[in-house]
Amino acid sequence: MNKGILSGLEPAKLFEYFERLSGVPHGSGNTDAISALCLDMARELGLGCRRDGANNVVIRKAASPGCEAAPGLILQGHLDMVCAKSEGCDIDMAHEPPRLACDGEWIWAEGTSLGGDNAIGAAMIFAALADDSFPHPELTAVLTSDEETGMDGAFALDCSDIAARRLINLDSEDEGVFTVSCAGGLRADCRVPGVFAPLGAEDEVFCVTVSGLLGGHSGTEINMGRASANALMGRVLFGALEAVPSLRLASLAGGEFDNVICRDCRAVVATPKGETAALAAFVQGLDAALKNEYAASDAGVCLSLERAEAARALDEESTKRAIFALRALPQGVMAMSGEFPGLVQTSLNLGVAKLTDAGLELGFALRSCVETQKTALLEKLRAVTVLAGGEVTARADYPGWRYRRVSPLRDALVAAYREQYGSEPKIEAIHAGLECGVFAEKLPGLDAVSLGPELREVHSVRERLNIASAARTYELLRAALAKLARG
Repeated sequence: MNKGILSGLEPAKLFEYFERLSGVPHGSGNTDAISALCLDMARELGLGCRRDGANNVVIRKAASPGCEAAPGLILQGHLDMVCAKSEGCDIDMAHEPPRLACDGEWIWAEGTSLGGDNAIGAAMIFAALADDSFPHPELTAVLTSDEETGMDGAFALDCSDIAARRLINLDSEDEGVFTVSCAGGLRADCRVPGVFAPLGAEDEVFCVTVSGLLGGHSGTEINMGRASANALMGRVLFGALEAVPSLRLASLAGGEFDNVICRDCRAVVATPKGETAALAAFVQGLDAALKNEYAASDAGVCLSLERAEAARALDEESTKRAIFALRALPQGVMAMSGEFPGLVQTSLNLGVAKLTDAGLELGFALRSCVETQKTALLEKLRAVTVLAGGEVTARADYPGWRYRRVSPLRDALVAAYREQYGSEPKIEAIHAGLECGVFAEKLPGLDAVSLGPELREVHSVRERLNIASAARTYELLRAALAKLARG
């Protein structure tokens, strides 16, 4: 990381903490360093803190003098980030932090995702803990691990010593929007077994690539009509099999995270000699069709074919089962909400597709604010996969967060926003998952609101944080804490 690249930005403490948190690798499953750093920063402030075996960190700060009677408040965010990087980027994100860049208006990372989701939330929490210039109630900072891979940290956290029943979550990405409800979700792994056989001397091998897609967050951007490269590859391979019935699948690789809309996917296929023209003609025709279909949402979409090498491939029967399953499994928006106009109610995302020695493996993220629809969608995955001779394993099942009609915390935040901005904030539900739902189950009677600054295209290499928005959002947090300190 370029040391001090954010120096000179205001508020200084906010961006100092953001840079410190961004200075260590902190992808999901790799949170030891950032968890230890949070302990160090808490101790620098002389605050009581604890860290558990899941790398969650809990920090406590006593109420300001005279504010001891005010109900306590939880400030909550997460420590992990989605590690996306550009093709050809030489950064090893398991061992190297993001390389921050700044132009005075935006902060981003060179060649990788920024991790502003949720380092800026954690930075706001530390800046508030370090600031004694305003009154505040008793504060409990809760920084969780592995939120992006199923909220594992939140599920693992022992909350028995947390008495507060008001929570501000700082993991939202739109300034001026207070999130008050979110979808629940789960992850599903589909496996279709396959048998490999050697290729013959007469077989010709090609790499088919779907690329140039925008990708994005599988919750907040699933409604934008963006294509999934993995789902498109199912369409490509199904059509290629129709054009060349003896085609065999040698390899498949698309996506790294099941909660990210996949941007590119590559498949290696083998055909008998003499079938090249039919395959090439099909690919050329479908490339033109895709460019037309996705001109508005994914103008850069590209389907290409080039020579490749492979020593083996799935046999014809295994190829057919794998391709049929990939083509039949659903992707995208399944239902819209009847209560919140424009809100996605149920969706799924095929984020990871790969061919291993055992066969085809697919990773899905399912989301719904209606528990029974989430269950029904999982049933559909099972039905298709079992028909193809495979099996499905569900994991990381997390609850939705129900809207609370009476919310004193929301009222206080709205009043603080009105005073600062001279306008009303938006009160919204979102299709993405937030840890508020987990904490609402762990802390009965919890009153929670989620907010945050303007972050663009999170979970992608185009992720960026608006500097002025971060500063305004932090000032809103300070004003809200001062208002809550008065009871």
